[in-house]
Amino acid sequence: MLDGALASLRAQIGAPALETIVVDNGSSDGTRAVAERAGATYRFEARPNRALARNAGIAVATGEIVLFVDDDVIVPPYFVAAHARAHAAAIFPHVVSGPIINVPAANVRPVPTFLNGSNAFFCTCNVSVPRSALQAVGGFDESFDKYGWEDTELGVRLRNFDVRRRFVWEAYLWHIKPPATETLDAALEKTIEKARMAAKFVRKDPSRRAKLATGAYTLNRLRARILAPRAAQAWLAGVATSARVPAPLARVARELVLDGVYIDELERALSPSGESDSPSGESK
Repeated sequence: MLDGALASLRAQIGAPALETIVVDNGSSDGTRAVAERAGATYRFEARPNRALARNAGIAVATGEIVLFVDDDVIVPPYFVAAHARAHAAAIFPHVVSGPIINVPAANVRPVPTFLNGSNAFFCTCNVSVPRSALQAVGGFDESFDKYGWEDTELGVRLRNFDVRRRFVWEAYLWHIKPPATETLDAALEKTIEKARMAAKFVRKDPSRRAKLATGAYTLNRLRARILAPRAAQAWLAGVATSARVPAPLARVARELVLDGVYIDELERALSPSGESDSPSGESK
């Protein structure tokens, strides 16, 4: 996937000078060879921490604008140019983002529709921002050492620094999510980590906006309790993974069980003992 992402970045048309940086966050495969073969700057960060890895990339970047994408994407030929035009036209510093189109394979490339719009202020799968703004707010908070919310939290600080947001429809990309790798077990692991980082986010920024974004508010908790109570979660997981269940029903069951587990873990992590009851004593 990384090879495909880098190939699509090399195929840009009408883009300004582009410096590509690959930060390898603890891989033990051929990531370095793939990055260097593509002419990218390669950095290795062994500790599993997305915020730390992205800060390492920012530290070696020399361009005026930093554009973040994931390694499992394909970008169309005018993607970088669309980001660059948006920044060139801005009077004030902006965060620029575009549609993220989830696809099952690299050769599936639909055009964006209104369903691909987003109000997210800062999502590192597809976002660009002046490097000076990132430096001014201190980059990513490296205490967000599990999956989720480190980009949203940075977005809050950028917003407070008077950086504005612009959504550019032409700056879309395809985000490859093969069904074989998107198993329920993998999703549950990410969901639990995301809930723990949501609790960290709310503790750091207990604003109404943060609580709405993370789902840490009463009505949402009640909704999850009704639709996916703890007693039903094992049954929902069985429905979600059963080959005998129609696909649409399995998808609904999957979303319900992930939602219920997320709220359970979020409530536990927000409890008075939530930051100190893990086996390692680590912050949640």
